[in-house]
Formats: sequence, C-alpha cells, structure tokens
Amino acid sequence: MDYYSIATILIVLSAVFGYINVRFLKMPITIGLMIITILFTLVILALSYFDDTLLLRERELISQIDFRTVLLDIMLSFLLFAGALHTNFEQLKIQRGPVLVFATLGVLVSTFLVGIIMYYVIQLVGLNVDFIYCLLFGALISPTDPIAVLGILKQAGAPKKLETKIVG
Repeated sequence: MDYYSIATILIVLSAVFGYINVRFLKMPITIGLMIITILFTLVILALSYFDDTLLLRERELISQIDFRTVLLDIMLSFLLFAGALHTNFEQLKIQRGPVLVFATLGVLVSTFLVGIIMYYVIQLVGLNVDFIYCLLFGALISPTDPIAVLGILKQAGAPKKLETKIVG
C-alpha cells in the first residue's frame, strides 16, 4: 500500500471521527478521538466473529505498511514540528528550573513507579516478565505528548506558566 492511500484512509477516518466527536460526544478532541477509535476497533473485532472477511482484509492492508518508515520518517517529523511550533521559547527560558525538574526527576519517578506497579500486576496475573522490561515500558509511556495535553489545558483556561512547564 502506498503512502498516499495510507494518508487518505487516516485523514478520512480522522475527519469522520472528529465530526462524530464534535456533533455527539462534545469532548476534548484528543479524548474524543481516542474513545471513538477504541469503539471502532471493538466493533470491527466483534464483526469478525460473524464474518472474518473484514478482519482478514484489514490484516492484509496492515501487513503491507512499512511501520518503521511511516512512524519515524513521516509521523514523527510532524509531531516534532507541531510541538516546536507551539513552544514559546521566551517563556521556556523563564521557566527553565521547573522544566528541568519535570523533564528529569519527574520522568525518572514516573518510569520507576509505572515499572514497579506493572511488574507486580503482571506477577499477580501469573505472567513471568523481567523487571527490566517493566521499567522499559515505564520509560516509554512516562514522557507525555505535550500537544495532546495542551489542547485540554487551553480549553480549561490553565495559566501560561503551567502550559510552558508541560511543553518543556
């Protein structure tokens, strides 16, 4: 599948899901899109129990996508650009102390907290996963995407200082 087709499918789905969110759910866009996407996925999985043709076609489409190229070469560049576009570097200089603390100590604490909790939850379920893998998972999800959080903060009318600390 070529990149044009992938982009077309993603844009159409995003537009439809965005319309559903604005028209019916009326939630912040990041939360609304996530909920609708999860529901859409569950509906597709439920339909596959009756007729697996759709699921097989979907697997065929997904197997043709080179995720490394799509994620690293295309999507990551747009996310980084969007993050830099909304960053006020003057405010970032003023708030560099708290930003440095959040970016280092906050992420370290969150990494270990998530890793430890995940390790014990997985042990309770009866799976045997090394602690280092749980820490790796914690390190992957601890830094939040500031673009997703900023939309919610702006809608809530949060102070600029808080926005700057989160973006940093």
